[in-house]
Amino acid sequence: MAEAGGISRQSYAAIESGESIPSTEVALRLARALGRPVEELFRLADRPLDVESAIWGGASSPVPGQVVRFVHVRGCLVAHPLGTAYRPAGSADGLVEAVFEDGSVGVRCLADRPPRAELVVVGCDPAFGLAAELLRREYGFEVLWSPRGSRQALSDLARGRAHVAGSHLLDPTSGAWNGPWIERIVPFATTRIGFATWEQGLVLRPDLSQRVGGTADLAQRGVRLLNREEGSGSRMLLDEELSKAGIAAGDLTGYGTNAPGHEAVAQGVASGSADVGVATRAAATALGLGFLPLRDEIYELVVPDHFLELEAVGALLDVLRLPALRSQVEGLPGYDGTVMGSRQG
Repeated sequence: MAEAGGISRQSYAAIESGESIPSTEVALRLARALGRPVEELFRLADRPLDVESAIWGGASSPVPGQVVRFVHVRGCLVAHPLGTAYRPAGSADGLVEAVFEDGSVGVRCLADRPPRAELVVVGCDPAFGLAAELLRREYGFEVLWSPRGSRQALSDLARGRAHVAGSHLLDPTSGAWNGPWIERIVPFATTRIGFATWEQGLVLRPDLSQRVGGTADLAQRGVRLLNREEGSGSRMLLDEELSKAGIAAGDLTGYGTNAPGHEAVAQGVASGSADVGVATRAAATALGLGFLPLRDEIYELVVPDHFLELEAVGALLDVLRLPALRSQVEGLPGYDGTVMGSRQG
């Protein structure tokens, strides 16, 4: 049947189970192969569903049933999953109803939808939630903040999945922050806006302070690492430190794990599923964990120049210059807001 429809067996199985909606051409091919009218095989439900097609904006592949928010980026409707966003998952536009072969999704819209999101920002600094909340309260703009590692955030920006990306990537050749990576990944002109400088280091179970005094101690037997995803600034920092210590990645238990953010690393260590990870001092302090600093890093917001005229982007830049936001961010352990709101590079 898959061959008759000109599709993969996986796609046919998804259609048969009701998880995917066939195109008109595929539906006609299947009807012809079975010798049945197409309306006998495929028909509308008794109560029509409000289904919208959208580009998928998540870091991982979509799954039917995921809760999403919509945002328009350069005229395209993008669906971002809400499972790990700062906004509660209940404030959703809809649920993924179908996953198509081109990577787009069909979303069943909910009747009572939240205010339309004007801006989507991807990055890994949970402190950006403070800026998003202030932007909503003071300017009335709804912001969808979706966690990403820095390289994935820049990739999402390049592919038109977001308006703003956060990054804290050090170029080992030049010693410059973010700029060289942006030039490699993003094919159009951008403006870099400072957000904060933070302390990043090893987050530890409190009882491990006597056993782990630095990166070289991570290879000890029984020490379990919770790593960040590949392409994140935290994972790159760990790799640099391991190289300096002469430790191979394969020597670490848990090197292949992929936690989706600083808070996720700290939560994993606090829960006992891991002993150590790389995250910010603020994430460690929030959960009463030990912290060994490795370096200070500059976290910047990267804005495509073609978005600088958007009203919501202008409001975000205004918010970043508010003393109230800087005060709140600097209240977090290990944060310095000196660069906040200033153009970098």
